[in-house]
Amino acid sequence: MSTTAAAIAVLAGLALLLGGLIAAISRRLGNREADAVERLNAVLPQTQCAQCGYPGCRPYAAAMLAGEVDINRCPPGGEATIADLARLLGREPVALAPELQGAPPPQVAVIDERRCIGCTLCLKACPVDAIVGAAQYMHTVIEAECTGCELCLAPCPVDCIDLVPRAASVPATGRLPAPTQS
Repeated sequence: MSTTAAAIAVLAGLALLLGGLIAAISRRLGNREADAVERLNAVLPQTQCAQCGYPGCRPYAAAMLAGEVDINRCPPGGEATIADLARLLGREPVALAPELQGAPPPQVAVIDERRCIGCTLCLKACPVDAIVGAAQYMHTVIEAECTGCELCLAPCPVDCIDLVPRAASVPATGRLPAPTQS
């Protein structure tokens, strides 16, 4: 084997080794970032209301982790969520952003079934699948799943959806309830 071929073989081996090392480090760091985003996302209330300026809780969590936005942009989460986010990010808690302090109390959507035309536009707009119904049939809201995000209001062509104060006994989860064991 010539010295040129040996040198090329050594360089190719080093390139493969360094490439593998870089890929492994990248995967490990990428997983840490994804895990951190998921920890922040788990603290958020999952209302997907976009009041923070992002289309949902996970994009807001990613923006916080990237340092693009402060931890005080979640009116539904309030002070408790801000404190949890501050703890996770090693920051000091801050007050809710002034422009978000007039947020309404927890609400739930209610569909006036007499006026509903079954257009399904609210079904498509609901980020947590809290509205049930079928085309050309009346729709209704699963109160325990509704987050009161207001995203179903604008697409409704007959204005048959109203937001009402949420009963204290029915918290919004934004998630399916855990199955019961019988």
